[in-house]
Parts: sequence; C-alpha cells; structure tokens
Amino acid sequence: MPEPIFSVSGLSKAYHTGDVEIRALWDVDLTLYEGELAVLLGPSGSGKSTLLNILGGLDTATRGTVRFRDEEITSFSDRRLTTYRREHVGFVFQFYNLIPSLTAKENVALVTEISNDPMKPEEALSLVGLDHRMDHFPAQLSGGEQQRVAIARAIAKRPDVLLCDEPTGALDSKTGVVVLEALTSVNKELGTSTAVITHNVAIKNIAHRVFYFGDGHIVRTDVNKKRIAPAKVKW
Repeated sequence: MPEPIFSVSGLSKAYHTGDVEIRALWDVDLTLYEGELAVLLGPSGSGKSTLLNILGGLDTATRGTVRFRDEEITSFSDRRLTTYRREHVGFVFQFYNLIPSLTAKENVALVTEISNDPMKPEEALSLVGLDHRMDHFPAQLSGGEQQRVAIARAIAKRPDVLLCDEPTGALDSKTGVVVLEALTSVNKELGTSTAVITHNVAIKNIAHRVFYFGDGHIVRTDVNKKRIAPAKVKW
C-alpha cells in the first residue's frame, strides 16, 4: 500500500461578510497517497479549489489539520509555507500565466533557476511533447500547447505533488485530451502525486480515485478499478 502524502482531518474554511459566515469547506477528512492521480469533481462553490489551495499552501484553514508526509503544514508560518510551495508543490491553473516575452524554454527555466534539484527545461518540455516548440513564444502556441508549457514549468522542479485547477477548462475537447495525456504521463513516469479539479464528469475515468464535492463537503469517494487512457475520454 502506498504511503499517504496528504492526511486531512476536520478541515474547514469559513469567510465572513459582516455577520454572515460563508462555509467554503467544512469538516473534510481525506487521504491522498504517493503516486496517486485523484480527481476532485463537483460544481462551482463546492469546496474543491479551497481544498486544493490549502493543500498547496496558498490558503490557510479556519480549523482542522493537513499533514504533508510527517509535517503538519497547517501549523506553518508564512515563510515555511513559501519554502514548502517552492520545494514540494507544482501548480497548474486554468489560465496558463506564461510570460509573453519569453519562449517556452525560458518560461520553464524561470522555475528551474530557483529549485534545488530541477530537471533541464528541455527535459520537462519533452515530457509533455513539446521538445520541438521550446523556442516559440506563447503567442505562437495553441491553447493546448501553452497549457502543456505550464505543466512543464510546474514539473521542472520535480515536485512531490502536482495540483491542477481546471487544467482543461479553457480548451476544446480534442486539445483537452492532449493535456490530460501530459498529466497522466507525468503521474506515471515521474510518480508525481496529482490532484485534478474539474467540472467535467468524463475526466473522472483517468483517475485512481474520484472525490465528489458538494456544499463544502466530500459527499462520496469512488475507487476507479477501470481507468482508461485520456484518448478514450468521451467529453
């Protein structure tokens, strides 16, 4: 049995507007394992992104604990959270956040220059099938190619965890499949623990496990014993 990479207990996040309390996440328990590819499925406002942001050290909890391996990240100072994000976590968002004036290779190199044990930008781009596009600027790339550059940038520092928030949300179905293939390849070849947020029910088929969210809770968890290749996802 793989070791847990995240152990979450009683995790809650609330926001206040005047006297009104908005519960973004409430009393969530879950475990994510080393090398697992998990899909977090549910409508907008169900708590998926809030959970991902807390796991990634981008947000803090109102109460509850998150352990990353043997460390409780919910007790970290801002400085330790910054170190945690830099050393252990890669992020992929719906919008690519590439620097327009830099080539694909140079965008990836931004991360490798501040990492402890990075792979070469060329290697990261090759892993996502873009070794032939590394000298192109974002404006010269399609949406799917730009998202794959963003994935290469995220994995170039060899993160333990890859957290993806709607990585195919701005893409058509054909291009989205190519991006999913890049994510599953990284999960398989590097053993990177991966969590993917999506509204798209079809994407659940590539996961080891699927967590269904509703109203700030996990309402169901399914083990996927019949994973399929991204190319066979029916959008």
